[in-house]
Amino acid sequence: MSEAEAGGARKERLRLWLCLLRTTRFVENALREEMRLAYGHTLPRFDVLASLDRCQEGLQMSELSQQLMVSNGNVTGIVERLVQDGLVERAAVAHDKRATLVRLTAVGRQEFAEMAAAHEGWVDGLLASLTPEDAALVSGRLNEIRNQGDGS
Repeated sequence: MSEAEAGGARKERLRLWLCLLRTTRFVENALREEMRLAYGHTLPRFDVLASLDRCQEGLQMSELSQQLMVSNGNVTGIVERLVQDGLVERAAVAHDKRATLVRLTAVGRQEFAEMAAAHEGWVDGLLASLTPEDAALVSGRLNEIRNQGDGS
């Protein structure tokens, strides 16, 4: 590949990155607004509920922070509000008195199921211009990029 071709390839990949970033922000902002209007929730609250829904027995606060890739302090505030709203509960961890387990309440599980179905519909609507085959292709290519550094 000539230097000019390599420069053109770099520029095209930079344009792709900027397009991905703009598209991600567009979709995220639209989802944030839908979630706020429909349920009065933020996306971080939804993310906490989603993580807890995937782990029926609950998660320790540190595990929840790791899954969400945010600080314990960020998760603590969100969890506190979700406890106040009756959507999650805290429980002591038998083998570690310093640790706290967080899990969905029955009300939280029911409300999350409703929100998750709505969220899926919103995402589907935002990405409706892609055929299922195109969506699978783009997902596969993006996974290839993400997995470059971890040997997956």
